[in-house]
Amino acid sequence: MDSALLEKFKTLLLEQREEIMSHAASTMNDLLAQAENFPDPADRASLDTDRSFTLRLRERERHLLNKIDAALERIAIGSFGICEHCGEDISIARLEARPVSTLCIRCKTAQEELENASRG
Repeated sequence: MDSALLEKFKTLLLEQREEIMSHAASTMNDLLAQAENFPDPADRASLDTDRSFTLRLRERERHLLNKIDAALERIAIGSFGICEHCGEDISIARLEARPVSTLCIRCKTAQEELENASRG
């Protein structure tokens, strides 16, 4: 992969990383600001449900953040865009859709088929 394309993906990943970090900071501020007492149990339950949902979203983003950091590391060491299973290049279209991809579409499809078969 040429250096201009690598730089494009690096910029994309850094932007995604910054967006996730911004969401995390915003969530912390929101949670601290909502430390109010609600005498109505329905209001309290609604707030708890909203918080739980937000925290689940942030947990998913934390996992994505780890994948972004790993992708940035692969860019740094020169293995970005190479399938971890078969060693073939991951298509640019796949990387544009999901820049944290570590498997080519063929290997990812095979992996998902195995997972689905084991679920039965």
